[in-house]
Amino acid sequence: MPGTRKLGRATDHRKAMLRAMVTYLLENGKIETTVTRAKEVSAMTEKMITLGKAGDLHSKRQVLSYITKESVAKKLFDDIAPGYSGRQGGYTKIVKIGPRRGDAAEMAIIQLV
Repeated sequence: MPGTRKLGRATDHRKAMLRAMVTYLLENGKIETTVTRAKEVSAMTEKMITLGKAGDLHSKRQVLSYITKESVAKKLFDDIAPGYSGRQGGYTKIVKIGPRRGDAAEMAIIQLV
């Protein structure tokens, strides 16, 4: 279930941060962040891609209510989702890259497969 980790943020800040990160991931294909954030972003990105594969009006409205840029939502429906038509989930990959220099937080790269 997406959204079970609190990530040390207030609810509104956490939701805004995840929306921005999911939008950035769909726009660029890759993000470097902490492992726990990557797991949350992965869950929400997979949900957005699944909605993109459905392609009906209701799923378009759901995606547009979550993704912060309209151009990224269009890219999701036109380019990204059709590429995963033969796949039953597992649209993202998390690669751990070691501790961060400042605070030794475990870092990871999350990318679209």
